[in-house]
Amino acid sequence: MSEAAKTPPPAPPAYTVLIGFVLLLAALFGAAYAAGAAAGPVAPGLHRTDGGGTGGGHGTQPSGGDMGGMGGMRH
Repeated sequence: MSEAAKTPPPAPPAYTVLIGFVLLLAALFGAAYAAGAAAGPVAPGLHRTDGGGTGGGHGTQPSGGDMGGMGGMRH
């Protein structure tokens, strides 16, 4: 074999690789968004039933409510 056949091809410039990565990332995010939009809401019936308000609780637990067996968790 000749010496010309043994040399590796030149690497593409760094900005070309970066642009390709950003385009691939954008395509993946677009596909994920489209799949999520096609699937619809995860739990359409899941909403607060306590009438709303500005309580600091999570989910349907009222703010400052008893957490059952977590009596030692005082702050």
